[in-house]
Amino acid sequence: MKVTVCIGSACHLKGSKIIVEELQGLLQKRRLEEKVELAGSFCTGNCGEGVCVTIDGAVFSVTPDTLGDFFEKEIAAKV
Repeated sequence: MKVTVCIGSACHLKGSKIIVEELQGLLQKRRLEEKVELAGSFCTGNCGEGVCVTIDGAVFSVTPDTLGDFFEKEIAAKV
């Protein structure tokens, strides 16, 4: 599974650094580093309410507050 987090200007201001750091921690905690490729990208043109996160082509808008539920539903449950 490939998870790409936008680190462009708008998403940076919305907390992309926090999202990346938290995802890294969650992947390590669950020992999923070898099953999930975490990458960064610049603007994908999908600026919404939160940070743009793409998983295998599907686009999501994530905030630091919604990250835990997002991780469980979209990543942990699918690997």
